[in-house]
Amino acid sequence: MTRVFDDTTRRKIAELCAGFARTATEAAAPALKRAAVVIALTEGDHGDGTAFLLTRRVAGLRSHSAQWALPGGRCDAGETQAQAALRELHEELGLELKESEVLGLLDDYPTRSGYLITPVVVWAGAPAAIVPNPAEVASVHRVALDEIEREEAFSFTRIPESSRRVIRFRLRGGHIHAPTAALIYQFSELLAGRQTRVAELEQPVFAWR
Repeated sequence: MTRVFDDTTRRKIAELCAGFARTATEAAAPALKRAAVVIALTEGDHGDGTAFLLTRRVAGLRSHSAQWALPGGRCDAGETQAQAALRELHEELGLELKESEVLGLLDDYPTRSGYLITPVVVWAGAPAAIVPNPAEVASVHRVALDEIEREEAFSFTRIPESSRRVIRFRLRGGHIHAPTAALIYQFSELLAGRQTRVAELEQPVFAWR
């Protein structure tokens, strides 16, 4: 089902976010560094419905180089998750949005690399001039919401190193793994009207560092 990029879609997603019973794990994970990422909703390529922005990180970065990622990063001292997410969106892609464009927050996700990531859903509006930061972003992609609502979009597998299921998001002939895949999966479940927890979904071993 194509979700038309309009005020009706914005209101519907805002209502779903408002009704989401968020599970914050910050108090239970004091040793983890706080971070935030953005699920930035905008118009899809060629005007074909609503999409979100996904980046490919620059090769050669100290951590998670060349991996798929939602825009985001570590929270600065005194910042809320929403403030950090919007700051990172501006630093990485040149998009400057107000806090009034925040539709809601999803569950915190603890990573193997020592972060507690909060996904922040924002309405980025009509396509603006995206200017990727070449020091961090190799490419930017608009992923239609149709692609994460496909029945076969997500799959689960096992690895010898963990008893937890590893989640994978199939995109354009390849796989995206957790944490990014887990966060996108929870958002897809939200769109379907379901409140599904993802903190126990595992990352592949290469993402543990």
